[in-house]
Amino acid sequence: MAFDVAAVRGLFPALGDGWVHLDAPAGMQVPEQVATAVSTALRAPVSGPGGIFPASQRAEAIVEAARRAIADLVGANPAGVVLGPNSPVLLQRLADALGDGWMIGDDVVVSRLDHPGNVAPWQRAAQRSGGTVRWAEVDIETCELPVWQYQELVTPRTKVVALTAASGAVGTRPDVRHAAEAAHEHGALVVVDASAAAPFLPLDIASMGADVVAVNASSWGGPPVGALVFRNPAMLDQLPSVSLEAGVRGPERLELGPPAYPLLAGLVASVDYLAGLDDAAVGPRRERLLTSLGSVKSYQAGLLANLTNGLRRLRHVMVIGDAMRRVPSMAFTVNGVKAEDAIEHLAERGICAFADPGTGGVFAVMGVGEVGGAVRIGLAHYTNAHEVDQLLRAVAELG
Repeated sequence: MAFDVAAVRGLFPALGDGWVHLDAPAGMQVPEQVATAVSTALRAPVSGPGGIFPASQRAEAIVEAARRAIADLVGANPAGVVLGPNSPVLLQRLADALGDGWMIGDDVVVSRLDHPGNVAPWQRAAQRSGGTVRWAEVDIETCELPVWQYQELVTPRTKVVALTAASGAVGTRPDVRHAAEAAHEHGALVVVDASAAAPFLPLDIASMGADVVAVNASSWGGPPVGALVFRNPAMLDQLPSVSLEAGVRGPERLELGPPAYPLLAGLVASVDYLAGLDDAAVGPRRERLLTSLGSVKSYQAGLLANLTNGLRRLRHVMVIGDAMRRVPSMAFTVNGVKAEDAIEHLAERGICAFADPGTGGVFAVMGVGEVGGAVRIGLAHYTNAHEVDQLLRAVAELG
């Protein structure tokens, strides 16, 4: 496998600003080929689908290509790919559609590890139907999500189990498959938010045991587009439609309004970018994705290990969590320094990072708000060892 970080960095015009971009959890920077695809589509004649003229056929081709690209990314059927503005919006549509058939006493299972985008829609749906919400808790020492608890949480009245493939806050990768097996024993639908995992791991919807997978293209340097992927496309025709057109079938039942064709063109380019991260990747796009993302996983594991070990050697720093399986996102606290002051210090040294007040999600469970919040960072495809060293030196100065 050949992952060349220097070559990858050359694909990103934004890196010319001189900053160290460790803000990947908010979305990676955009590679040139994605920006070019969007601008090219904006300049080309594109019309609505259904016509026999070239502009209309071009629109249909863009949508079909976008569905195939996402299907290749997660190992699914293009007929099960729903496209939209972002995954939280699409998850809300799904929750609204499913929740219409729930009754008092039904329940959903969500986790403290998840992003609010895969929690709030299910909370709202349960509230509307008079149902209940059950919580899967994290281990406050390691930030692991123990899967044994799903055997107790899931009941015959459970309609949905929603969990993340990876946490964009602390990096934890829970054992989705075993949680899914517990859910399926009672006939519950498993909805997995893979947005934080997709940039760094080969995904396979069947291996995860997921019924629906949500992704956000911006997480890997794509345009602001999201997708829901159904392992069984036939399920789409069983859901209430939100479409403005009557009688539509398949993915269009959960798609509201005309597609943003230029952004979908950029989506295709962004998946092609992922597939080309390893020069040794050959074959169909699905195979190239598996090879390239396998290389990314190996490269990032080494970089993350160096970063984590370096931070832990600093006595005034506490790294939050110690999960065995992770993506390269993490958080830490600095003794006696508020997170907002720490990120100001980093910004003065040209490093992008975020402060989390610690009042919600996994940080609230761990009491991070009581110590002034956490500094959140995330590595990207273009992060190199020199940038990790820059961060470590800057954090050491806070001691």
